[in-house]
Amino acid sequence: MEQSVKQQSGSSVAASAGESVCRRLADYETVRLSEAGDAVEIIDQTKLPGRIELVSLRSAEDIYDAIYRLRVRGAPAIGVAAALGIYVLAGQIAAKDYGTFYREFVRRKEYLDSARPTAVNLSWALNRMQNVVECHKGESPAAVLGFLKQEALAIRQEDEEVCRRIGEHGLMLLKPGDGILTHCNAGRLATCRYGTATAPIYLGQERGYHFRVFADETRPLLQGARLTACELQAAGVDVTLICDNMSASVMQKGWVNAVFVGCDRVAANGDTANKIGTSVVAAVAHYYGVPVYVCAPTSTIDLNTPDGAAIRIEQRPEEEVTEMWYRERMAPDGVKVYNPAFDVTDHTLIDAIITEHGVARAPYEQTLAGIAGKRMAEESEK
Repeated sequence: MEQSVKQQSGSSVAASAGESVCRRLADYETVRLSEAGDAVEIIDQTKLPGRIELVSLRSAEDIYDAIYRLRVRGAPAIGVAAALGIYVLAGQIAAKDYGTFYREFVRRKEYLDSARPTAVNLSWALNRMQNVVECHKGESPAAVLGFLKQEALAIRQEDEEVCRRIGEHGLMLLKPGDGILTHCNAGRLATCRYGTATAPIYLGQERGYHFRVFADETRPLLQGARLTACELQAAGVDVTLICDNMSASVMQKGWVNAVFVGCDRVAANGDTANKIGTSVVAAVAHYYGVPVYVCAPTSTIDLNTPDGAAIRIEQRPEEEVTEMWYRERMAPDGVKVYNPAFDVTDHTLIDAIITEHGVARAPYEQTLAGIAGKRMAEESEK
């Protein structure tokens, strides 16, 4: 595969023939603040694995579009991009008094918050940034902007630490040589480092566990095929790509010892929303006696949502099913298409929810509330 790296927004284009794109991914950060502090820089994940394209986002429309069109994706990465993005937009507010600044800030914050409804990290990060503004009521916009930058960078730094801690807790549930099945991409491309569901895999790779990983391709957007397989292969992990409808086959053969998946929202009762198809994997795993572990930063726990039925599921454009990735349309013109981005996995199919504050097991109403309390205590100490 020819390696190609492209920097948008007027920067130079660099290419190195004969070098794998996947092996270069570790050289770039999924999402970061530009050195000048005036843009959010991301890897455009819609271009992978064909090429690495770095994009600088400066306008509210560009940041919204990048989140909606999955150029940046994965609940933690979306949260980081939103925090950095609202800081960049706040720096563009031409206001000398706090009141005007606050009104403009909230308007732009609410616009970004509407980009994707299911992943709770988007609103969590933006609300955290708004709280900073409100805690400094009456101060000059310049002073508030400085506090916003600190908070945005803190959110990004915390994501790395959270993922590492999830990896440590998850690794304790595995043994060397285990076979692991994962769905979608909950890897470093969905976070700032390590990933959530892949964090135990990366730590195990570093420590000689020699896991065998099966990555579902994840229709219709192929995050497993394009992203997970790419980054795990680059890290030297023994990874095998399978179609979504092959999970039962590999479990039936005894090749899978555990299922590790990420999560976009956790309800109070332990129901979880994750990429479409996750509930199918969990049901199949339950049938074959394979444990299902959901890796979820505490920022994805939403105790205000009682159960999965209350989670709003994002509906995506029908073209993602009928036309994307194909040279020609692969469905009849006019056929109805149902394309939910996520589904809900019932808590009865989940053996444990792994967070940075420990492993939660049923009854989830109690254990998740306890873990959420630990998060609040940790944040209050900062």
